[in-house]
Amino acid sequence: MNQDHPEGATPLTPAEEEGLIPSHITLRSELNELEQANILEAETWLQTRERRASALDPLFLKTLHRRMLGNIWKWAGHYRKADRNIGVHWPMISSQLELLCRDATSWRDEKVFTADELAIRFHHKLVWIHCYPNGNGRHARLAADLLVMELGGNRFSWGGGANLESPNDVRKRYIDSLRAADQHDHRALLAFARS
Repeated sequence: MNQDHPEGATPLTPAEEEGLIPSHITLRSELNELEQANILEAETWLQTRERRASALDPLFLKTLHRRMLGNIWKWAGHYRKADRNIGVHWPMISSQLELLCRDATSWRDEKVFTADELAIRFHHKLVWIHCYPNGNGRHARLAADLLVMELGGNRFSWGGGANLESPNDVRKRYIDSLRAADQHDHRALLAFARS
């Protein structure tokens, strides 16, 4: 498959590329289209599932990733097994995700942040951990949407609903806001999420 990556996207290893289930895909645009269709199926599942697990449950987060990309990638819902240009050292993924979920639960219980800020901080850390070979931003945005709704808020608009998988000015703003959050300034990411 032609791997033309937009800025901020993490390339897959050759072994991860072999996990592609549909054999007819040759272009990134085709992959994006199929992934988006699978994500829409996951959103339908979220609305119809009986048990309402918290977005702060690491097992639910793995299931969410599998539901989002499981028709496309064999490794969907499984943590990455290689280091990237972003993310924690891969053997640390599970412990870092557990720590994030415990921290966010404490923030929620102690009312440390508003619902929006808590969900945005959770989103940023989830992207920073970078649990999976692919789909981390989309997974973290959907998880943040679920969390903010659990906290009584409304879903985020994430830059007005623009396509964040293609190179464009909106994606650049998103990447820049994540980089600012890396420096402990979450204001741009919070503004982006509600723009």
